[in-house]
Amino acid sequence: MSARAWRGLTPPLLLLALWQGASLAGLTDPRLLPPPAEVATTAWRVLTDPMIFVALGTSLGRCVAGFALGAGLGLAFGLLCGLSRPADRLLGPSFHALKNVAVFAWIPLIAMWFGFGEQARIAFVALASFTPVVLNTWEGVASTPRPLLEVGAALRFGPWQRLTRIRLPAAIPSLMTGVQIGLMHAWLATIGAEYFLAKGTGLGGVLIEGRDTFDMALVLLGVVVLGGVGLVLSQVVRFGCARLSPSRLDLA
Repeated sequence: MSARAWRGLTPPLLLLALWQGASLAGLTDPRLLPPPAEVATTAWRVLTDPMIFVALGTSLGRCVAGFALGAGLGLAFGLLCGLSRPADRLLGPSFHALKNVAVFAWIPLIAMWFGFGEQARIAFVALASFTPVVLNTWEGVASTPRPLLEVGAALRFGPWQRLTRIRLPAAIPSLMTGVQIGLMHAWLATIGAEYFLAKGTGLGGVLIEGRDTFDMALVLLGVVVLGGVGLVLSQVVRFGCARLSPSRLDLA
């Protein structure tokens, strides 16, 4: 393992050591913060049950479906406002006002419009991922360096060529940032939707079960699993973005 990886593991290992020490010293209430050994026992019991993987697959499916919808709409809206000054002036003020509304504040409306089923959960995830994709797409295509646009004009590029050969390649770093942030928001919103939009299958249901039965070891395990899955998703997207980011613009 590299030195960088070890440095990254240092904070959680120190936290685990402090947690174990506090438990042994009787400084914590085991009903609220069970010792690491109890959490490990719960982890073995839960992770050897196939149902946890069913719940994980359900949550990931919701995350991907909502993210695909939200990111697709966000990309289209961001391109529209970034490329069209009339659209920017017409739609920009409303969007910038609504983006300041906390995403969880939309839950009552989503519940009224879509109910408490799967459609509502996916709509909530899509809404959470929509805004960061819009902002980064918009900024990316609107801030294309002027010298590149002048090169396109000198080469007599048409609108489609300017978009595909100049604006989109120049905006890729910003677009990739929007995708990464949007996916993280989608994963957080997935658990939030499962938690607030009625109990159902998914990792959010595991947290609800732990809360309802006052099984804090199960709740802590759920938090660790959520963080681990989020880390994996982040690394996968970061790797994909690194492969897609161009080292130079090909205007030929």
